[in-house]
Amino acid sequence: MAKKTTAEKLATIAQGYTLEGATIELGAAIVDGEIHKEAQVRLPLAMMNRHGLVAGATGTGKTVTLHMIAEQLSTAGVPVFLADIKGDLSGLATPATGSEKLTARTQALGQDWQAKNFPVEFLSLGGDGHGIPVRATITSFGPILLSRIMDLNDTQESSLQLIFHFADKNNLELVDLKDLRAVIQFLTSDEGKAELADLGGLSKATAGVILRELVGLEAQGMEKFFGEPEFDTAELLRTAPDGRGVISCLELPTLQTKPLLFSTFLMWLLADLFEDLPEAGDLDKPKLVFFLDEAHLLFNGASKAFLEAITTTVRLIRSKGVGIFFVTQTPKDVPADVLGQLANRVQHALRAFTPEDAKALKATVSTFPVSDYDLEETLTSAGIGEAVITVMNEKGAPTPVALTRLRAPESVMGPSTDELIQSTVAASSLLVKYGTAVDNLSAYEKLTGQAAAPTGDAAPGLPPVPSTSGASAGSPASQADIDAEARRIEEEILGRPSSRSSSPEPFPAPSAPPVPAPAPQQSPQDGMFGDIAGALGGALGGALGGGLKSMVRSMGTQLGRDLMRGVFGTSSRRRR
Repeated sequence: MAKKTTAEKLATIAQGYTLEGATIELGAAIVDGEIHKEAQVRLPLAMMNRHGLVAGATGTGKTVTLHMIAEQLSTAGVPVFLADIKGDLSGLATPATGSEKLTARTQALGQDWQAKNFPVEFLSLGGDGHGIPVRATITSFGPILLSRIMDLNDTQESSLQLIFHFADKNNLELVDLKDLRAVIQFLTSDEGKAELADLGGLSKATAGVILRELVGLEAQGMEKFFGEPEFDTAELLRTAPDGRGVISCLELPTLQTKPLLFSTFLMWLLADLFEDLPEAGDLDKPKLVFFLDEAHLLFNGASKAFLEAITTTVRLIRSKGVGIFFVTQTPKDVPADVLGQLANRVQHALRAFTPEDAKALKATVSTFPVSDYDLEETLTSAGIGEAVITVMNEKGAPTPVALTRLRAPESVMGPSTDELIQSTVAASSLLVKYGTAVDNLSAYEKLTGQAAAPTGDAAPGLPPVPSTSGASAGSPASQADIDAEARRIEEEILGRPSSRSSSPEPFPAPSAPPVPAPAPQQSPQDGMFGDIAGALGGALGGALGGGLKSMVRSMGTQLGRDLMRGVFGTSSRRRR
């Protein structure tokens, strides 16, 4: 086959990236060593929910690529979720400063650069940082994700699912780690012998192993990540008053000491969105784009059931209007079943210093369409801020492979000042709702006969939360105002009537017995679901849901709501 000329290569790229509708501008193509600003490389906004991969060796510019794409998504009115591992992404809230070097770069790309800042909501896991605390209840986190954090084997994971089933069935709310510990201690006590025997597949020895692992989590200080008020993932779908999408930036200052918790918690956020969002079909733009950084942490050592649950979530959440971009070093970090669903590829440079590196390079090249580039040479010689790109066009076909000089972000490529971050958090409407930990009546109080603990202090680094009963005109917002806004968001964005109550639910009197109370008299429908749950427990025993493909529903909970567990064993039930 005759070798193509530079003009022919450029024509192929220009034609392949001439797209209809709104797009994310990625940069200008590099052909035969020269940047050609007339050959712009783009990503269709409507195809962002086809998921993607941003890969490359450390220091090649992956974080800056996320930064640049997030800016354009926000401008297009699309909410974005980012995990800020190094603290660099907080710079989205601060306009960048121009320079001669920056001007020369952007002009060479044909980029009309302007310094801007973007609407950012700073979050932190359990208040471990400066952002709004993000917490989950043990009940909604579910047994599969919790097993992942505790590094349980398949048998122990199945046993933990049985413990959750017992708690659901007996109206024992699992809010935090001490609730789950209390349930396990009850089952392994003399009073709980009969209940333990009824569970069938759960041995006392296995329950003891789970209990020891649970105590280990508490010793590591992980109890702060579990509790109430639980973060409502609908908050990730907000837009700013000017119509731009809110960028939710999760601060992770202690990632190095809790990497597994970080990756699993991000998967909980995705699973919760998956359970809550309605089917949306093909949209002009996604409802949310979710960047899952350090993706290899999610898959390393994961059980088959866990990987199947991730694959199912990635495959099905697309139709709910959510795009997921996995960020990692090489495509081989992502399982083949997941990688096959990532239609948009941004591959930064790879290094081939070792035989293992060379093997990974060949595997990466094999995942790209046939192109006019020598990809092995291109991927090892690409500079910082350059990437090999292929995406899905509006017709569902891959675009031509293009080595691309990427556009420059318009906000600061680095951290914002601590003062700006703290003032942004203090002014956030979410602070009143999530800033203060609470400890309501739950399994621990019911099993020990103790009253619920008093409301906790505000998260570290955050101002005290004002009383909702005495909010002044100058205070951030009252709880009623925030709940009303949340109902509006849920109804308008999720496309269904709000599940939130318009008035607060009465707090139950703390009159719990030291052991689970007898189940209330069941209606015929309650009995039906109870029979189903019992049949599942008896038939599957310790294998109950090895990937939790069966779902257990327990009727007659304290809130009078159904509890449905999804592919991760998560539950969307929240106590509001």
